[in-house]
Parts: sequence; C-alpha cells; structure tokens
Amino acid sequence: MQLRGRALVTAMCIGQVGNLLPHVAVPAVMATHLIPQWGLSAGEAGLMASSFAIGYMLAVPFLTTLTDRIDARLILLIGSAVSGLATFSFGLFASSLLSAMAIWAVAGIGFAGAYMPGLKALVDRLPPGDSSRSVTMYTATFSIGVGLSFLIAQLAADRFGWPAAFYLTALGPLAMIAACLGMGGVKPQPSARPLLSFKPVFANRPALGFILGYGAHCFELYALRTWIVAFWTYVAVRNGGSAMLDPIVVSSIAAVLAMPASIVGNEAALRFGRHRAIIAFMCVAAGLAVLIGLSAAAAAPIVLLLLLFAYSIAIPADSGALTSGMTLNAHPDYRGTTMALHSTVGFGMSAVGGWIAGVALDAGGGMDTPGGWLLAFLVMAAGGLLGPAALWWSGRRRNEAG
Repeated sequence: MQLRGRALVTAMCIGQVGNLLPHVAVPAVMATHLIPQWGLSAGEAGLMASSFAIGYMLAVPFLTTLTDRIDARLILLIGSAVSGLATFSFGLFASSLLSAMAIWAVAGIGFAGAYMPGLKALVDRLPPGDSSRSVTMYTATFSIGVGLSFLIAQLAADRFGWPAAFYLTALGPLAMIAACLGMGGVKPQPSARPLLSFKPVFANRPALGFILGYGAHCFELYALRTWIVAFWTYVAVRNGGSAMLDPIVVSSIAAVLAMPASIVGNEAALRFGRHRAIIAFMCVAAGLAVLIGLSAAAAAPIVLLLLLFAYSIAIPADSGALTSGMTLNAHPDYRGTTMALHSTVGFGMSAVGGWIAGVALDAGGGMDTPGGWLLAFLVMAAGGLLGPAALWWSGRRRNEAG
C-alpha cells in the first residue's frame, strides 16, 4: 500500500526526525568531551562542527538539482543510508580534529541527499494547490529531530562515553529508509538543460530573496545550536556549578521550541504578509541576541534562561515561511534547482555561522569569559540582520519590475 495524503506527510515528518538524530551530535558532546580530550580551541571546535554543513553545501547543488531528472525518493534513500553509516563511523574512527572533520563532512553529504530531496519527494506527491502548510510541517519537524539529537547524544555520552552518542543517533535514518520504501514512484519530466544551471533561479527575484534570507537565518540558527551547550555550561560554572537547568535540558528545550515557532510564524506570514512577518521576526531575534550578549557577564540564570528561550523561538519563527515562500515562488520546471540553491546558501551560511561564532569566542577571551560570549552573540545578531536586507532588496526589485 502506497503512502498518500496525510499518511505520506506524517511518514515523511517521522522520517525527517529520524534523519536528524545525528544532526547536532558533535555540538552536543564537544564542550564536555571532545574539546577537553582533544585540546581544541573554540575556533577549531566550531570548524569541526561546521564540517557537517560544509559537506552538505558541497553536495547539495548536485543532489537536489538531480531531483528534477530522477525520482527524489532514490536520492533520499541513499542519502539517509550514507548519513547513518557516517555517523556510526564517527564513533568508531574519529580520534582527532582532522579525522572528525573528514567523517562529519561525509555525514553532511549524506544529509544533503536527505533533507531537500526529501522535501522534493514530498512536494512531488502532494495534490495540486497551496502546499505551504505541508511544507511547514516537514520543516518544523526539523526542530524535534534536533532536540532529540541534543538529548540522546548528551545522555549517551555522559553515561556510556562519547562514541555511544554516535552509535545511537546513527539508527535514526532507518525511519526515513522505511518511509521511502512505502512511497509510490513518480517520473520527473526529461530535461535537456545542463544539470547545474542556476541562471533561471538567479533571475527569479522573489524566490532569490527567500533564499538569501534563509542563508541569514541559517547563519544565526546554526551558530546558536553549535554553541548553546557550551554557553549554558559557562553560565552554570559562573554560578557555582548550578544554573537551574542542565545544558542537556536547555539545549533540548531550545531546539524543540523551534517547531511551534515555525508553524506559528508561517501562519503569521499567511495572515500579515510573508515579507513583513519574516523581517519582524529577524529583527526581534537580533535584538534578543544583543541582550543575551550584554547580560552574559552578570545576569541571573533565570534572566538568561528566559532570554535564551525567547531567542530560540524568534530565530526559527521565520523558517517555515522562508522555505514555503521559496517553494511557492519557484518555477515548476526548476523547483529542484531552486531548492538546491536554497539549501546550498542555507547550509553554507550554517558552516560559516558555527565557525565564526567560535572565532569570535576566541577573540573575545574564550569560552570562560563574558567578553567571548558578548562578541559571539553580537556576531549572531549581525548575521541574522542580513536577512531583512535581502528581503528588502528582493521586494524592492519586485516592485520596480511590477
């Protein structure tokens, strides 16, 4: 029996959660395990965590564009398998910065064959019409997977040693493999154009604005996800070893909050206008980042916790609206190519965000200093504010053309 309608969306969301279990395993364990054991600086640790996004960025243009020519389900199936195998291999073989970066980049390549090809496989099987809510549900489950990734990885590492975090999370992609086996096939239209021909996408101003905005969103989001465990560890140490909640709990809650935020954000975009809502969310997020940075030195844990959770809601509030805006404005013949550029820009900026935040930490005095965290959160805010600039540019050009 082939999955259709709501059953298909449900299966894809569950598979998406499974594929995301490995996603932040490195950031989840690096502050308490990998950094001290391997003697890494914050910049090196940020680069290690970002190697996942680097591998993703290098592979996604080819893999997602390929979905305009072959059934995305096949790419999704292979990508999910590669992601799981690479994650398991990290636990077995990673022993230094270089080996960790190489293996984690392969895991990113696997995820490049899973996330956007998964979205393409879903959209190709939805009935004609507005797919905004189904796309938002798929993207919103990203946060559940990330939250579980933080939780499972940290619990496993603390109880059984850090390799166990990767052995357990490597099982997650099996859920998407099962979903792929339950899908019916589709036959994309044959095309004679070059595989990596992005010129039609660059000419699509409305879609390009959402793509560039997504890049700014990913910079800020991945910088926070890379360093949230280390930041709350700093807060706990600053307060004598106790900061109300453990980093495990804080990072998991912060990730899970992204799901309702993304859904509500997309509904706000449908009601009040996509550009207006996204720009408002991005500006609020930047303001909260500045407040957290300024408060890192002396604020009470409860104040920092509330600010951090508010920030964790504000950043992803634009996620579903950005991605559904991109898909709705993509030309049907170039939907896979448009998704490829969207994901390339997004995860390219993710890689930059995690690394630059680590460099800022080092430049500000390190992970144990308020100056380091002030500079890191200012960098997050500055990166996020590139989004409103991109959307303003896109909207202005669209108005001029109209």
